[in-house]
Amino acid sequence: MQNKESHNLHQGKTSKKPGLKIIPLGGLEQIGMNITAFEYDDSIIVVDCGLAFPEDDMFGIDMVIPDVSYLEENIDKVKGFVITHGHEDHIGALPYVLQRINVPVYATRLTIGIIDNKLKEYELLDTTTRVVVQFGQTIELGQFKVEFIKTNHSIVDAAALAITSPVGVVVHTGDFKVDYTPVFGDAIDLQRFAELGKKGVLALMADSTNAERPGYTLSERTVGVTMDRIFAEHKDTRIIIATFASNVDRVQQIINSSYKSGRKVAVEGRSMVNIIETASELGYLNIPPNTLIDIDELKNYPDNQTTIITTGSQGESMAALTRMAEDTHRKVKIGHGDTVIFSSHPIPGNEKPITHVINLLLLKGADVIFQDVHVSGHPCQEELKLIYSLVQPKYAIPVHGEYRHLIAQAKIARELGIQKENIFILRSGNVLELDGENAEVVDSVATGGILVDGLGVGDVGNAVLRDRQHLAEDGIAIAAITIDSASAKLLAGPEITSRGFVYIKEADVLMNEAYVVAEEALMHCEANHVTSREKLRSAVKDALGDFFWKKTKRKPMILVVIMEI
Repeated sequence: MQNKESHNLHQGKTSKKPGLKIIPLGGLEQIGMNITAFEYDDSIIVVDCGLAFPEDDMFGIDMVIPDVSYLEENIDKVKGFVITHGHEDHIGALPYVLQRINVPVYATRLTIGIIDNKLKEYELLDTTTRVVVQFGQTIELGQFKVEFIKTNHSIVDAAALAITSPVGVVVHTGDFKVDYTPVFGDAIDLQRFAELGKKGVLALMADSTNAERPGYTLSERTVGVTMDRIFAEHKDTRIIIATFASNVDRVQQIINSSYKSGRKVAVEGRSMVNIIETASELGYLNIPPNTLIDIDELKNYPDNQTTIITTGSQGESMAALTRMAEDTHRKVKIGHGDTVIFSSHPIPGNEKPITHVINLLLLKGADVIFQDVHVSGHPCQEELKLIYSLVQPKYAIPVHGEYRHLIAQAKIARELGIQKENIFILRSGNVLELDGENAEVVDSVATGGILVDGLGVGDVGNAVLRDRQHLAEDGIAIAAITIDSASAKLLAGPEITSRGFVYIKEADVLMNEAYVVAEEALMHCEANHVTSREKLRSAVKDALGDFFWKKTKRKPMILVVIMEI
Protein backbone atom coordinates (compact mmCIF):
# COMPACT_ATOMS: atom_id res chain seq x y z
CA MET A 1 0.00 0.00 0.00
CA GLN A 2 1.19 3.46 -0.78
CA ASN A 3 1.07 5.88 2.12
CA LYS A 4 0.03 9.32 0.91
CA GLU A 5 -0.79 12.47 2.77
CA SER A 6 -4.47 12.73 3.67
CA HIS A 7 -4.89 16.00 1.78
CA ASN A 8 -4.12 14.15 -1.44
CA LEU A 9 -7.42 12.32 -1.05
CA HIS A 10 -9.22 15.40 -2.27
CA GLN A 11 -7.14 15.63 -5.44
CA GLY A 12 -7.93 12.23 -6.94
CA LYS A 13 -11.21 13.31 -8.57
CA THR A 14 -12.35 16.42 -10.38
CA SER A 15 -16.08 16.11 -9.63
CA LYS A 16 -17.78 19.45 -8.96
CA LYS A 17 -19.48 18.14 -5.84
CA PRO A 18 -17.70 16.13 -3.12
CA GLY A 19 -17.98 12.36 -3.40
CA LEU A 20 -18.69 9.71 -0.81
CA LYS A 21 -15.45 7.98 0.18
CA ILE A 22 -15.59 4.42 1.49
CA ILE A 23 -12.29 3.55 3.20
CA PRO A 24 -11.86 0.05 4.70
CA LEU A 25 -9.18 0.40 7.38
CA GLY A 26 -9.18 -3.36 8.09
CA GLY A 27 -11.26 -6.50 7.68
CA LEU A 28 -10.32 -7.27 4.09
CA GLU A 29 -7.97 -10.10 3.05
CA GLN A 30 -8.47 -11.53 6.55
CA ILE A 31 -11.00 -12.75 9.10
CA GLY A 32 -11.29 -10.10 11.80
CA MET A 33 -10.25 -6.49 12.49
CA ASN A 34 -13.34 -5.11 10.76
CA ILE A 35 -13.41 -1.31 10.52
CA THR A 36 -14.59 0.94 7.67
CA ALA A 37 -14.69 4.73 7.43
CA PHE A 38 -17.34 6.57 5.40
CA GLU A 39 -16.40 10.13 4.54
CA TYR A 40 -18.36 12.92 2.89
CA ASP A 41 -17.10 16.51 2.97
CA ASP A 42 -16.65 17.43 6.66
CA SER A 43 -18.07 14.21 8.12
CA ILE A 44 -16.64 10.75 8.85
CA ILE A 45 -18.53 7.86 10.45
CA VAL A 46 -16.80 4.60 11.34
CA VAL A 47 -18.56 1.25 11.06
CA ASP A 48 -17.22 -1.28 13.61
CA CYS A 49 -13.86 -1.32 15.36
CA GLY A 50 -12.66 -4.88 15.73
CA LEU A 51 -9.52 -6.78 16.60
CA ALA A 52 -7.83 -9.74 14.95
CA PHE A 53 -6.27 -12.67 16.74
CA PRO A 54 -2.50 -13.15 16.28
CA GLU A 55 -1.02 -15.37 13.59
CA ASP A 56 1.09 -18.38 14.57
CA ASP A 57 4.33 -16.47 13.93
CA MET A 58 3.36 -13.54 16.18
CA PHE A 59 5.06 -14.91 19.27
CA GLY A 60 3.70 -13.48 22.52
CA ILE A 61 1.21 -11.14 20.83
CA ASP A 62 -2.23 -11.03 22.48
CA MET A 63 -4.20 -9.32 19.71
CA VAL A 64 -3.91 -7.09 16.67
CA ILE A 65 -5.84 -3.82 16.38
CA PRO A 66 -6.22 -1.58 13.32
CA ASP A 67 -4.00 1.37 12.50
CA VAL A 68 -6.38 4.33 12.74
CA SER A 69 -3.85 7.06 11.96
CA TYR A 70 -6.10 8.28 9.12
CA LEU A 71 -8.88 8.89 11.62
CA GLU A 72 -6.48 10.67 13.96
CA GLU A 73 -5.34 12.95 11.14
CA ASN A 74 -8.99 13.81 10.45
CA ILE A 75 -10.29 13.65 14.01
CA ASP A 76 -12.31 16.86 13.66
CA LYS A 77 -14.45 15.13 11.03
CA VAL A 78 -15.13 11.93 12.96
CA LYS A 79 -18.73 11.95 14.26
CA GLY A 80 -18.96 8.52 15.85
CA PHE A 81 -18.55 4.76 15.77
CA VAL A 82 -21.56 2.81 14.51
CA ILE A 83 -21.38 -0.84 15.59
CA THR A 84 -23.19 -3.71 13.86
CA HIS A 85 -22.92 -6.35 16.63
CA GLY A 86 -20.97 -7.43 19.69
CA HIS A 87 -18.35 -9.86 18.41
CA GLU A 88 -14.69 -9.22 19.19
CA ASP A 89 -13.76 -8.83 15.53
CA HIS A 90 -16.19 -5.86 15.42
CA ILE A 91 -15.81 -4.25 18.88
CA GLY A 92 -12.57 -5.60 20.38
CA ALA A 93 -10.37 -2.64 19.44
CA LEU A 94 -12.73 0.01 20.84
CA PRO A 95 -11.03 0.32 24.27
CA TYR A 96 -7.72 1.09 22.54
CA VAL A 97 -9.02 3.31 19.75
CA LEU A 98 -11.36 5.35 21.97
CA GLN A 99 -8.34 6.48 24.00
CA ARG A 100 -7.14 8.30 20.88
CA ILE A 101 -10.44 9.07 19.13
CA ASN A 102 -13.00 9.83 21.81
CA VAL A 103 -16.32 10.07 19.94
CA PRO A 104 -19.76 8.60 20.69
CA VAL A 105 -20.52 4.92 20.10
CA TYR A 106 -23.90 3.91 18.64
CA ALA A 107 -25.21 0.34 18.79
CA THR A 108 -28.18 -1.82 19.75
CA ARG A 109 -28.96 -2.69 23.36
CA LEU A 110 -27.03 -5.93 23.90
CA THR A 111 -24.09 -4.68 21.84
CA ILE A 112 -23.83 -1.60 24.06
CA GLY A 113 -24.08 -3.84 27.13
CA ILE A 114 -21.10 -5.91 25.95
CA ILE A 115 -19.15 -2.75 25.02
CA ASP A 116 -19.87 -1.33 28.48
CA ASN A 117 -18.23 -4.38 30.07
CA LYS A 118 -15.09 -3.79 28.01
CA LEU A 119 -14.98 -0.06 28.71
CA LYS A 120 -15.45 -0.67 32.43
CA GLU A 121 -12.38 -2.93 32.42
CA TYR A 122 -10.32 -0.14 30.81
CA GLU A 123 -11.84 2.61 32.99
CA LEU A 124 -13.35 4.36 29.96
CA LEU A 125 -17.00 4.11 30.93
CA ASP A 126 -17.27 7.63 32.36
CA THR A 127 -15.43 9.28 29.46
CA THR A 128 -17.22 7.55 26.57
CA THR A 129 -20.67 8.48 25.26
CA ARG A 130 -22.71 5.37 24.39
CA VAL A 131 -26.07 5.59 22.65
CA VAL A 132 -28.53 2.68 22.43
CA VAL A 133 -30.28 2.56 19.05
CA GLN A 134 -33.51 0.66 18.31
CA PHE A 135 -34.11 -1.31 15.13
CA GLY A 136 -35.79 0.93 12.59
CA GLN A 137 -34.35 4.03 14.23
CA THR A 138 -32.30 6.50 12.17
CA ILE A 139 -29.53 8.61 13.69
CA GLU A 140 -27.98 11.72 12.12
CA LEU A 141 -24.22 12.09 12.20
CA GLY A 142 -23.00 15.11 10.27
CA GLN A 143 -23.72 14.58 6.57
CA PHE A 144 -24.91 11.00 7.21
CA LYS A 145 -28.12 9.35 8.32
CA VAL A 146 -27.75 5.77 9.60
CA GLU A 147 -30.69 3.39 9.97
CA PHE A 148 -30.35 0.17 12.00
CA ILE A 149 -32.03 -2.85 10.35
CA LYS A 150 -32.83 -6.11 12.18
CA THR A 151 -30.73 -9.09 11.02
CA ASN A 152 -29.84 -12.51 12.43
CA HIS A 153 -26.37 -13.71 13.38
CA SER A 154 -24.74 -15.95 16.00
CA ILE A 155 -25.23 -13.17 18.54
CA VAL A 156 -28.45 -11.38 19.43
CA ASP A 157 -29.13 -7.78 18.37
CA ALA A 158 -27.07 -7.86 15.17
CA ALA A 159 -27.87 -5.04 12.77
CA ALA A 160 -27.39 -4.09 9.16
CA LEU A 161 -26.95 -0.41 8.38
CA ALA A 162 -28.56 1.76 5.73
CA ILE A 163 -26.15 4.67 5.43
CA THR A 164 -27.67 7.64 3.63
CA SER A 165 -25.25 10.19 2.20
CA PRO A 166 -25.88 13.15 -0.14
CA VAL A 167 -24.94 10.95 -3.13
CA GLY A 168 -27.01 7.88 -2.25
CA VAL A 169 -27.66 5.00 0.14
CA VAL A 170 -25.11 2.34 1.03
CA VAL A 171 -26.41 -0.83 2.70
CA HIS A 172 -23.85 -2.52 4.99
CA THR A 173 -25.08 -5.94 6.11
CA GLY A 174 -22.64 -6.49 8.96
CA ASP A 175 -22.27 -10.20 9.77
CA PHE A 176 -25.65 -11.81 9.10
CA LYS A 177 -27.63 -14.79 7.95
CA VAL A 178 -31.28 -15.27 7.00
CA ASP A 179 -32.86 -17.15 9.93
CA TYR A 180 -36.64 -17.47 9.75
CA THR A 181 -36.77 -19.24 13.15
CA PRO A 182 -34.27 -17.52 15.43
CA VAL A 183 -33.98 -18.62 19.05
CA PHE A 184 -34.59 -15.09 20.36
CA GLY A 185 -36.43 -12.18 18.80
CA ASP A 186 -37.64 -11.62 15.26
CA ALA A 187 -36.38 -12.88 11.92
CA ILE A 188 -34.30 -10.65 9.67
CA ASP A 189 -36.27 -7.65 8.36
CA LEU A 190 -36.28 -8.63 4.69
CA GLN A 191 -39.15 -6.23 4.04
CA ARG A 192 -36.96 -3.26 4.92
CA PHE A 193 -34.21 -4.46 2.58
CA ALA A 194 -36.84 -4.68 -0.20
CA GLU A 195 -38.18 -1.18 0.57
CA LEU A 196 -34.66 0.25 0.35
CA GLY A 197 -34.13 -1.60 -2.93
CA LYS A 198 -37.27 -0.08 -4.45
CA LYS A 199 -36.17 3.42 -3.48
CA GLY A 200 -32.70 2.84 -4.94
CA VAL A 201 -29.48 1.67 -3.32
CA LEU A 202 -26.14 2.99 -4.49
CA ALA A 203 -23.95 0.19 -3.10
CA LEU A 204 -24.22 -3.04 -1.10
CA MET A 205 -21.44 -4.10 1.26
CA ALA A 206 -22.27 -7.69 2.18
CA ASP A 207 -20.76 -10.38 4.40
CA SER A 208 -18.56 -12.73 2.31
CA THR A 209 -17.51 -15.31 4.93
CA ASN A 210 -19.60 -18.19 3.51
CA ALA A 211 -19.76 -16.97 -0.10
CA GLU A 212 -18.06 -20.15 -1.31
CA ARG A 213 -20.75 -22.38 0.22
CA PRO A 214 -23.82 -23.28 -1.85
CA GLY A 215 -27.33 -23.38 -0.41
CA TYR A 216 -28.57 -21.86 2.83
CA THR A 217 -27.19 -21.60 6.36
CA LEU A 218 -29.23 -23.69 8.80
CA SER A 219 -31.33 -21.99 11.45
CA GLU A 220 -29.79 -21.64 14.90
CA ARG A 221 -32.84 -23.47 16.24
CA THR A 222 -31.69 -26.73 14.59
CA VAL A 223 -28.86 -26.83 17.14
CA GLY A 224 -31.44 -27.03 19.93
CA VAL A 225 -32.87 -30.24 18.46
CA THR A 226 -29.36 -31.73 18.28
CA MET A 227 -28.67 -30.64 21.87
CA ASP A 228 -31.84 -32.34 23.13
CA ARG A 229 -30.82 -35.57 21.38
CA ILE A 230 -27.28 -35.47 22.80
CA PHE A 231 -28.56 -34.81 26.31
CA ALA A 232 -30.98 -37.76 26.01
CA GLU A 233 -28.20 -40.06 24.77
CA HIS A 234 -25.80 -39.02 27.56
CA LYS A 235 -28.12 -38.89 30.55
CA ASP A 236 -25.65 -40.85 32.70
CA THR A 237 -22.70 -38.47 32.25
CA ARG A 238 -21.74 -34.95 33.19
CA ILE A 239 -21.95 -32.70 30.11
CA ILE A 240 -19.35 -30.00 29.46
CA ILE A 241 -20.05 -27.71 26.49
CA ALA A 242 -17.56 -25.26 25.01
CA THR A 243 -18.87 -22.49 22.79
CA PHE A 244 -18.25 -18.84 21.97
CA ALA A 245 -19.12 -16.65 24.95
CA SER A 246 -20.95 -14.20 22.70
CA ASN A 247 -23.29 -16.82 21.20
CA VAL A 248 -26.16 -16.02 23.53
CA ASP A 249 -28.67 -18.05 21.51
CA ARG A 250 -26.46 -21.14 21.82
CA VAL A 251 -26.17 -20.61 25.57
CA GLN A 252 -29.96 -20.32 25.77
CA GLN A 253 -30.40 -23.65 23.99
CA ILE A 254 -27.88 -25.35 26.27
CA ILE A 255 -29.78 -24.02 29.29
CA ASN A 256 -33.08 -25.20 27.76
CA SER A 257 -31.77 -28.73 27.16
CA SER A 258 -30.26 -28.84 30.66
CA TYR A 259 -33.52 -27.72 32.25
CA LYS A 260 -35.52 -30.34 30.33
CA SER A 261 -33.05 -32.98 31.56
CA GLY A 262 -33.24 -31.83 35.18
CA ARG A 263 -29.65 -30.59 35.21
CA LYS A 264 -28.06 -27.69 37.05
CA VAL A 265 -25.89 -25.38 34.95
CA ALA A 266 -22.51 -23.94 35.99
CA VAL A 267 -20.68 -21.34 33.92
CA GLU A 268 -16.88 -21.18 33.70
CA GLY A 269 -14.64 -18.66 31.93
CA ARG A 270 -14.58 -14.94 32.63
CA SER A 271 -15.89 -13.80 29.23
CA MET A 272 -18.69 -16.38 29.40
CA VAL A 273 -19.72 -15.25 32.89
CA ASN A 274 -19.66 -11.56 31.88
CA ILE A 275 -21.78 -11.99 28.74
CA ILE A 276 -24.32 -14.29 30.43
CA GLU A 277 -24.72 -11.75 33.25
CA THR A 278 -25.17 -8.89 30.76
CA ALA A 279 -27.60 -10.83 28.53
CA SER A 280 -29.65 -11.95 31.55
CA GLU A 281 -29.88 -8.43 32.99
CA LEU A 282 -31.03 -7.06 29.62
CA GLY A 283 -33.62 -9.82 29.10
CA TYR A 284 -31.91 -11.65 26.23
CA LEU A 285 -31.49 -14.86 28.24
CA ASN A 286 -34.30 -16.70 29.97
CA ILE A 287 -32.81 -18.78 32.79
CA PRO A 288 -35.38 -20.85 34.76
CA PRO A 289 -35.24 -20.36 38.54
CA ASN A 290 -32.77 -22.56 40.45
CA THR A 291 -31.05 -23.70 37.26
CA LEU A 292 -27.82 -21.71 37.43
CA ILE A 293 -25.32 -22.66 40.14
CA ASP A 294 -21.83 -21.48 41.04
CA ILE A 295 -18.93 -23.62 39.85
CA ASP A 296 -18.09 -24.34 43.51
CA GLU A 297 -21.53 -25.95 43.99
CA LEU A 298 -20.90 -28.72 41.45
CA LYS A 299 -19.68 -31.01 44.21
CA ASN A 300 -23.15 -30.90 45.78
CA TYR A 301 -24.78 -32.66 42.81
CA PRO A 302 -24.23 -35.98 41.03
CA ASP A 303 -22.27 -35.56 37.80
CA ASN A 304 -25.20 -36.72 35.64
CA GLN A 305 -27.29 -33.85 37.00
CA THR A 306 -24.91 -31.08 35.97
CA THR A 307 -23.91 -29.17 32.83
CA ILE A 308 -20.86 -26.92 32.55
CA ILE A 309 -20.85 -24.17 29.92
CA THR A 310 -17.28 -23.05 29.32
CA THR A 311 -14.96 -21.04 27.12
CA GLY A 312 -12.19 -22.71 25.15
CA SER A 313 -13.93 -23.97 22.02
CA GLN A 314 -10.97 -22.71 19.94
CA GLY A 315 -8.28 -24.42 22.00
CA GLU A 316 -7.08 -21.13 23.52
CA SER A 317 -4.13 -21.84 25.82
CA MET A 318 -5.54 -20.05 28.88
CA ALA A 319 -9.24 -20.82 28.37
CA ALA A 320 -11.12 -22.87 30.94
CA LEU A 321 -11.57 -26.01 28.83
CA THR A 322 -7.88 -26.14 27.92
CA ARG A 323 -6.96 -25.89 31.59
CA MET A 324 -9.40 -28.71 32.37
CA ALA A 325 -7.83 -30.85 29.62
CA GLU A 326 -4.33 -30.13 30.95
CA ASP A 327 -5.30 -30.82 34.60
CA THR A 328 -4.47 -27.28 35.66
CA HIS A 329 -8.05 -26.17 36.40
CA ARG A 330 -8.52 -25.80 40.11
CA LYS A 331 -12.20 -26.73 40.28
CA VAL A 332 -13.02 -29.15 37.45
CA LYS A 333 -11.30 -32.49 36.81
CA ILE A 334 -12.26 -34.34 33.63
CA GLY A 335 -12.29 -38.13 33.30
CA HIS A 336 -14.42 -41.17 32.51
CA GLY A 337 -18.08 -40.27 32.81
CA ASP A 338 -17.71 -36.86 31.17
CA THR A 339 -19.10 -35.87 27.78
CA VAL A 340 -17.39 -32.84 26.24
CA ILE A 341 -19.12 -31.02 23.36
CA PHE A 342 -17.44 -28.51 21.06
CA SER A 343 -20.30 -26.30 19.88
CA SER A 344 -18.41 -24.19 17.35
CA HIS A 345 -16.49 -24.45 14.08
CA PRO A 346 -12.70 -23.92 14.22
CA ILE A 347 -11.63 -20.42 13.24
CA PRO A 348 -9.10 -20.83 10.38
CA GLY A 349 -5.69 -21.39 11.94
CA ASN A 350 -7.04 -22.83 15.21
CA GLU A 351 -7.31 -26.45 14.02
CA LYS A 352 -4.07 -27.60 15.69
CA PRO A 353 -4.75 -26.29 19.22
CA ILE A 354 -8.33 -27.62 19.07
CA THR A 355 -7.09 -31.06 18.01
CA HIS A 356 -4.54 -30.96 20.84
CA VAL A 357 -7.25 -30.29 23.42
CA ILE A 358 -9.51 -33.00 21.95
CA ASN A 359 -6.68 -35.54 22.20
CA LEU A 360 -5.99 -34.60 25.81
CA LEU A 361 -9.69 -35.01 26.66
CA LEU A 362 -9.86 -38.40 24.94
CA LEU A 363 -6.75 -39.55 26.83
CA LYS A 364 -8.58 -38.75 30.05
CA GLY A 365 -11.42 -41.05 29.00
CA ALA A 366 -13.95 -38.35 28.17
CA ASP A 367 -16.41 -38.79 25.32
CA VAL A 368 -15.83 -35.89 22.90
CA ILE A 369 -18.45 -34.65 20.41
CA PHE A 370 -17.40 -32.04 17.86
CA GLN A 371 -19.66 -32.61 14.84
CA ASP A 372 -23.19 -31.42 14.07
CA VAL A 373 -23.38 -29.19 17.16
CA HIS A 374 -22.91 -25.85 15.43
CA VAL A 375 -24.38 -23.80 12.61
CA SER A 376 -22.75 -20.80 11.01
CA GLY A 377 -23.82 -17.22 11.58
CA HIS A 378 -22.98 -16.15 8.02
CA PRO A 379 -24.93 -16.32 4.74
CA CYS A 380 -24.36 -19.00 2.13
CA GLN A 381 -24.79 -18.33 -1.58
CA GLU A 382 -28.58 -18.47 -1.76
CA GLU A 383 -28.97 -15.99 1.10
CA LEU A 384 -26.57 -13.60 -0.58
CA LYS A 385 -28.56 -13.92 -3.80
CA LEU A 386 -31.73 -13.09 -1.85
CA ILE A 387 -30.23 -9.92 -0.33
CA TYR A 388 -28.82 -8.78 -3.68
CA SER A 389 -32.22 -9.39 -5.33
CA LEU A 390 -34.02 -7.36 -2.68
CA VAL A 391 -31.52 -4.48 -2.47
CA GLN A 392 -30.72 -4.26 -6.20
CA PRO A 393 -27.56 -2.18 -5.69
CA LYS A 394 -25.80 -0.32 -8.47
CA TYR A 395 -22.41 -1.26 -7.02
CA ALA A 396 -21.28 -4.41 -5.17
CA ILE A 397 -18.52 -4.14 -2.56
CA PRO A 398 -17.89 -7.55 -0.92
CA VAL A 399 -16.56 -7.26 2.64
CA HIS A 400 -15.77 -9.45 5.67
CA GLY A 401 -13.50 -12.21 4.49
CA GLU A 402 -10.29 -13.37 2.95
CA TYR A 403 -9.60 -12.56 -0.70
CA ARG A 404 -11.06 -15.86 -1.90
CA HIS A 405 -14.32 -15.11 -0.07
CA LEU A 406 -14.54 -11.65 -1.64
CA ILE A 407 -13.96 -13.15 -5.09
CA ALA A 408 -16.68 -15.75 -4.48
CA GLN A 409 -19.21 -13.03 -3.64
CA ALA A 410 -18.13 -10.99 -6.67
CA LYS A 411 -19.00 -14.00 -8.84
CA ILE A 412 -22.47 -14.14 -7.28
CA ALA A 413 -23.00 -10.43 -7.96
CA ARG A 414 -21.90 -10.93 -11.56
CA GLU A 415 -24.33 -13.85 -12.00
CA LEU A 416 -27.14 -11.60 -10.75
CA GLY A 417 -26.50 -9.05 -13.49
CA ILE A 418 -24.26 -6.47 -11.83
CA GLN A 419 -21.74 -5.20 -14.36
CA LYS A 420 -18.16 -6.28 -13.82
CA GLU A 421 -16.96 -2.66 -13.68
CA ASN A 422 -19.48 -2.01 -10.87
CA ILE A 423 -18.01 -4.71 -8.60
CA PHE A 424 -15.13 -3.57 -6.38
CA ILE A 425 -12.78 -5.98 -4.63
CA LEU A 426 -11.10 -3.52 -2.29
CA ARG A 427 -7.98 -3.87 -0.20
CA SER A 428 -7.56 -2.36 3.24
CA GLY A 429 -6.61 1.29 2.79
CA ASN A 430 -8.23 1.75 -0.64
CA VAL A 431 -10.30 4.91 -1.02
CA LEU A 432 -13.36 4.17 -3.14
CA GLU A 433 -15.10 7.40 -4.19
CA LEU A 434 -18.70 7.45 -5.42
CA ASP A 435 -20.47 10.57 -6.70
CA GLY A 436 -23.78 8.98 -7.63
CA GLU A 437 -22.84 8.57 -11.29
CA ASN A 438 -19.39 6.98 -11.16
CA ALA A 439 -17.20 5.05 -8.75
CA GLU A 440 -13.47 4.52 -8.72
CA VAL A 441 -10.58 3.83 -6.37
CA VAL A 442 -8.89 7.22 -6.18
CA ASP A 443 -6.22 6.77 -3.54
CA SER A 444 -5.02 4.80 -0.53
CA VAL A 445 -4.36 5.63 3.11
CA ALA A 446 -2.08 4.10 5.71
CA THR A 447 -3.44 0.91 7.26
CA GLY A 448 -2.03 -2.10 9.04
CA GLY A 449 -2.07 -3.94 12.32
CA ILE A 450 -0.93 -2.55 15.66
CA LEU A 451 0.35 -5.36 17.87
CA VAL A 452 -0.82 -5.56 21.49
CA ASP A 453 1.41 -7.44 23.94
CA GLY A 454 0.29 -7.20 27.56
CA LEU A 455 0.02 -3.50 28.41
CA GLY A 456 2.14 -2.51 25.42
CA VAL A 457 0.30 -1.19 22.38
CA GLY A 458 2.42 -0.78 19.26
CA ASP A 459 5.76 -1.15 21.04
CA VAL A 460 6.31 -4.56 19.44
CA GLY A 461 7.07 -4.15 15.75
CA ASN A 462 8.42 -6.30 12.95
CA ALA A 463 11.99 -6.15 14.28
CA VAL A 464 10.93 -7.52 17.69
CA LEU A 465 8.80 -10.20 16.03
CA ARG A 466 11.76 -11.25 13.88
CA ASP A 467 13.90 -11.52 17.02
CA ARG A 468 11.24 -13.63 18.73
CA GLN A 469 10.98 -15.87 15.69
CA HIS A 470 14.77 -16.18 15.61
CA LEU A 471 14.84 -17.11 19.30
CA ALA A 472 12.04 -19.64 18.83
CA GLU A 473 13.77 -21.31 15.90
CA ASP A 474 17.45 -21.31 16.93
CA GLY A 475 17.77 -20.10 20.53
CA ILE A 476 20.39 -17.68 21.86
CA ALA A 477 24.10 -17.77 22.73
CA ILE A 478 25.52 -15.11 25.05
CA ALA A 479 29.19 -14.16 25.23
CA ALA A 480 30.11 -12.06 28.28
CA ILE A 481 33.50 -10.33 28.34
CA THR A 482 35.18 -7.90 30.73
CA ILE A 483 37.56 -5.25 29.39
CA ASP A 484 39.66 -2.39 30.71
CA SER A 485 37.63 0.79 30.23
CA ALA A 486 40.68 2.79 29.15
CA SER A 487 42.62 0.41 26.92
CA ALA A 488 39.82 -2.02 25.92
CA LYS A 489 42.19 -4.86 26.87
CA LEU A 490 40.53 -8.18 27.70
CA LEU A 491 40.50 -8.76 31.48
CA ALA A 492 38.14 -11.74 31.82
CA GLY A 493 36.07 -14.07 29.67
CA PRO A 494 34.64 -14.67 27.26
CA GLU A 495 32.08 -16.64 29.24
CA ILE A 496 29.63 -18.31 26.88
CA THR A 497 26.15 -19.53 27.84
CA SER A 498 23.14 -20.48 25.76
CA ARG A 499 19.40 -21.03 25.98
CA GLY A 500 17.33 -22.94 23.45
CA PHE A 501 20.44 -23.67 21.36
CA VAL A 502 22.29 -26.61 22.91
CA TYR A 503 22.16 -28.20 26.36
CA ILE A 504 25.43 -26.91 27.79
CA LYS A 505 26.08 -29.89 30.11
CA GLU A 506 26.10 -32.17 27.06
CA ALA A 507 28.00 -29.76 24.81
CA ASP A 508 31.23 -29.12 26.73
CA VAL A 509 33.43 -29.68 23.69
CA LEU A 510 31.39 -27.27 21.53
CA MET A 511 31.41 -24.55 24.21
CA ASN A 512 35.12 -24.94 24.87
CA GLU A 513 35.82 -24.53 21.16
CA ALA A 514 33.46 -21.52 21.05
CA TYR A 515 35.43 -19.99 23.93
CA VAL A 516 38.65 -20.31 21.92
CA VAL A 517 37.03 -18.82 18.80
CA ALA A 518 35.71 -15.80 20.72
CA GLU A 519 39.02 -15.30 22.52
CA GLU A 520 40.94 -15.39 19.24
CA ALA A 521 38.59 -12.77 17.77
CA LEU A 522 39.25 -10.49 20.75
CA MET A 523 42.99 -11.04 20.58
CA HIS A 524 42.95 -10.16 16.90
CA CYS A 525 41.14 -6.90 17.76
CA GLU A 526 43.68 -6.15 20.47
CA ALA A 527 46.59 -6.79 18.07
CA ASN A 528 45.07 -4.37 15.59
CA HIS A 529 44.38 -1.76 18.31
CA VAL A 530 40.59 -1.99 17.91
CA THR A 531 38.97 -0.26 20.88
CA SER A 532 35.48 0.52 19.54
CA ARG A 533 32.93 -1.37 21.64
CA GLU A 534 30.73 -1.85 18.58
CA LYS A 535 33.58 -3.34 16.55
CA LEU A 536 34.51 -5.65 19.43
CA ARG A 537 30.92 -6.88 19.60
CA SER A 538 30.74 -7.39 15.84
CA ALA A 539 34.02 -9.31 15.75
CA VAL A 540 32.93 -11.75 18.47
CA LYS A 541 29.43 -12.08 17.04
CA ASP A 542 30.67 -12.79 13.49
CA ALA A 543 33.28 -15.28 14.68
CA LEU A 544 30.82 -17.21 16.85
CA GLY A 545 28.12 -17.09 14.16
CA ASP A 546 30.44 -18.66 11.58
CA PHE A 547 31.69 -21.24 14.09
CA PHE A 548 28.23 -22.38 15.25
CA TRP A 549 26.99 -22.66 11.66
CA LYS A 550 29.95 -24.81 10.63
CA LYS A 551 29.60 -27.05 13.67
CA THR A 552 25.80 -27.33 14.00
CA LYS A 553 24.20 -25.82 10.85
CA ARG A 554 22.22 -23.60 13.25
CA LYS A 555 22.14 -19.84 13.57
CA PRO A 556 21.40 -18.90 17.17
CA MET A 557 20.90 -15.27 18.08
CA ILE A 558 24.28 -14.15 19.44
CA LEU A 559 24.38 -11.50 22.14
CA VAL A 560 27.76 -10.06 23.16
CA VAL A 561 27.77 -8.37 26.57
CA ILE A 562 30.73 -6.08 27.34
CA MET A 563 31.41 -5.09 30.96
CA GLU A 564 34.00 -2.37 31.60
CA ILE A 565 36.24 -1.96 34.63
